[in-house]
Amino acid sequence: MSSSVPTFPDLLGRATESAVHLEMRDSYAVDYESESFARWRQGFRHDPADRASWWRPWLDLIQETVGRGVAVRRARIVSQPVSEYIRYEHSGTFTNVAAGEQVRWLPRRQASDLALPGNDFWLIDGRLIRWNHFTGDGASAGGEISTDPAAAKLCADAFEAVWARAIPHDEFRID
Repeated sequence: MSSSVPTFPDLLGRATESAVHLEMRDSYAVDYESESFARWRQGFRHDPADRASWWRPWLDLIQETVGRGVAVRRARIVSQPVSEYIRYEHSGTFTNVAAGEQVRWLPRRQASDLALPGNDFWLIDGRLIRWNHFTGDGASAGGEISTDPAAAKLCADAFEAVWARAIPHDEFRID
């Protein structure tokens, strides 16, 4: 494992075929979302028709990556009923889809018999893993890079198993 973790623009910039992301927590407490989460709690919702108000650099990066022919897919395993954070995340996921990312949701009960890694991850081209580490309360504890072939195979197999069962974003209902 390497201690040098590239930025997401560097990581996705290296992708030539695929970038897949598996999220398995019901709540995240990452600093950059605290303000938007608080506004969402107060009733704010993005207007899909007002793209300029919600477009952000991350979406530019996804759009550029997809524009190069890289398939970007995200799968989220969630408990039901969903947490408040997952409601927030679900309400804004249309922005990821608008940028070209494919997103699916899998109820946790349907993942019980799947072999899953212990941490969320990004897998680039089936070979490079960026592990996402979190504290117990959901704050980011940093990332870690691995090119271990066995770990990459575990991540690829786990992601594809989740993807095959998961529900496309536009069809997934949180209520």
